[in-house]
Amino acid sequence: MATKIRLQRHGRKNYAFYPIVIADSRAPRDGKFIERIGSYNPNTNPATITLNFERALYWVNVGAEPTDTVRTILSSEGVMLMKHLQGGVKKGAFDEAEAQRRFEAWKKMKQGQTDALVASMADKKELAAKERFEAEQAKNKAKAEIVAKKKAEIAAAKAEAEAAAAAAEAPAEEAAPAEEAPAAEAPAAE
Repeated sequence: MATKIRLQRHGRKNYAFYPIVIADSRAPRDGKFIERIGSYNPNTNPATITLNFERALYWVNVGAEPTDTVRTILSSEGVMLMKHLQGGVKKGAFDEAEAQRRFEAWKKMKQGQTDALVASMADKKELAAKERFEAEQAKNKAKAEIVAKKKAEIAAAKAEAEAAAAAAEAPAEEAAPAEEAPAAEAPAAE
């Protein structure tokens, strides 16, 4: 029986996640499987991978063939590197302690890269939010200036109208006493 390490598709349309399973190569993609060794969720950023490292290493060592995507996942998790290092131990190139030391150094470097990636994504997100906030403030300031200008124009127009109304009332009041005064003077002149 030829065994494969492959992904099964689960989830809804446009939001899939994938259990990583050991299955007979003749079984359908989402059909029977021997063992579930992890999961892969590409919907998160960075993608979330959970993996039973020991079981994955066991199945790779006994000859289970991973698909291309699963090979990439196993490589990123270090399963393929550990298999390679164990091959070096079997050949006598170095001992088990040296293999473990190399694996731990790789794991530490890989974790540092992942942390740096997450931090840079967080910085980019924060920077984008800050830029959006500054753009919104600039837009609000421009809108406030336009509103203030319109209010000033309205106030000036209102003041002009009041001045014109006051000017129109003032000559009418001055003209009315002038007309009364000659009428009052005329009886005194007689």
